[in-house]
Amino acid sequence: MAQRILIVDDEPNIAASLEFLLERGGYEVRIARDGEEALAEAERFAPQLVLLDVMIPRLDGYEVCQRLRQGRGQGMKIVMLTARGREVDMEKGRALGADLYVTKPYSTRELVERVKELLAQAP
Repeated sequence: MAQRILIVDDEPNIAASLEFLLERGGYEVRIARDGEEALAEAERFAPQLVLLDVMIPRLDGYEVCQRLRQGRGQGMKIVMLTARGREVDMEKGRALGADLYVTKPYSTRELVERVKELLAQAP
């Protein structure tokens, strides 16, 4: 059974590119376009990993990360993706439970490799 990944990004080009590469890598992928949709989809889909943009509508990525960690998302890996590269932003993401904090611009191929590494660590 394929590992499940939820992409949370309101930018269609980014989401589509990640979806394509991850599906090609053998993962089952779903996309959410805002924070509320992300929480609902995480509940239905139960992903092993979430790629979570920080700046999304309705609930930002920090809020989504925190809510996932408070809910049933303790076992899932969370990778925060953002243009906010200041140390204080990274610390906030890690403090809320992100496993990895990746700043934009990033190489999608390198990101897919990091995803593989994180999922290999999963129990």
